[in-house]
Amino acid sequence: MLLKRILGASTALTFCTATAFAQGASITIATVNNGDMIRMQGYTEQFTAKTGISVEWVTLEENVLRQRVTTDITTSGGQFDIMTIGMYETPIWAANGWLVPLDNLSAEYDVGDILPAMAGGLSYDGTLYAAPFYGESSMIMYRTDLMEAAGLTMPEAPTWDFIREAAIAMTDRGNEVYGICLRGKAGWGENMAFLTAMSNSFGARWFDENWQPQFDTEAWANTLNFYIDLMNEAGPPGASNNGFNENLSLFQQGKCGMWIDATVAASFVTNPDDSAVADKVGFALAPNTGLGRNANWLWAWALAIPAGTDQADEALQFIEWATSREYTALVAANEGWANVPPGARTSLYENPDYQAVPFAEMTLRSILSADPLNPTVDPVPYVGVQFAAIPEFAGIASQVGQEFSAALAGQETAERALAKAQAIVSEEMEAAGY
Repeated sequence: MLLKRILGASTALTFCTATAFAQGASITIATVNNGDMIRMQGYTEQFTAKTGISVEWVTLEENVLRQRVTTDITTSGGQFDIMTIGMYETPIWAANGWLVPLDNLSAEYDVGDILPAMAGGLSYDGTLYAAPFYGESSMIMYRTDLMEAAGLTMPEAPTWDFIREAAIAMTDRGNEVYGICLRGKAGWGENMAFLTAMSNSFGARWFDENWQPQFDTEAWANTLNFYIDLMNEAGPPGASNNGFNENLSLFQQGKCGMWIDATVAASFVTNPDDSAVADKVGFALAPNTGLGRNANWLWAWALAIPAGTDQADEALQFIEWATSREYTALVAANEGWANVPPGARTSLYENPDYQAVPFAEMTLRSILSADPLNPTVDPVPYVGVQFAAIPEFAGIASQVGQEFSAALAGQETAERALAKAQAIVSEEMEAAGY
């Protein structure tokens, strides 16, 4: 339904490009199967009409996308002219010379309008290497009607203990209503994104200042046991298979009392065309335990050009189009301000039309509260909120994610999963020379 509506859009995009018309050129883009990216594909015909550049899409589930683009960039496979990547990959790949610097964007594009939190995370040595299509943190989305029926009021900055109390009170398994939906699907960007951010709020960290893994600590035990107990008490069945898209579907069907996930989901859960509970959704900051850190992350899905492509000029034209203020205006004109890509540009949050969107303020507050330079209660040697910005992280976090997903599924205890995580990470870090 959403894609058909998008494909029917006819408003022309006013966009100034600094590059000549490229009749007959074609680019291939790898992207994630999130709603905003699918929406963008629906408007691509307008980009082609303007520039003469045709676009081929390879749209993949999040874990698969990460595997495909990583393999392609590290082997110089050359399958893609644009890759959808994030704050983890961008500085690492840029340092390796694998990305084209975006240092020749047009004046009309206005690089200075990109939110500093996003520009900083997508830069290396002061140069932008990926342009944010949208930026996000994470926050609580909750059913206001179920919260009221439970006799509770959601604080703006709730504790995990309140979340547990509310989740249990809102659960009605007989009617397939579950108090909370959280990521359980294994993956460094799936369950480990959530659990790493959650662990920050419990005082845990991946490594101490000497790069020693910390999964044998009380803070990590508290994190994982609380998560598993909460999901057993108030989560949906089969939660170990649920990632972003699965939980989005559950929430839109009215089956989740609360969902803690990407702020970008707010437009989808409040869209009456797709969500059965669109008029019953409230928002709050991600939970804390009183230690000074909330359980929210910082991320951007961004567009980057792999070094070696023969279509770098055409790729840059597409990036300018897709991440511009003009594209935002196009979406707003056709689908309303609530559905524009969020979290990327300062001007969006200064726009009175967007300020009226019910989740705009909480999204910005969540983004601004995430601190990738100081993500944890105790000091750490790495940068990143829901990841550690080192090349080894994707591999070790994927393995740890498998163990934690198995623990959620009841296939092993939390204690066993943590012990295995400690052993996995210790071995890999030692082999890497840390």
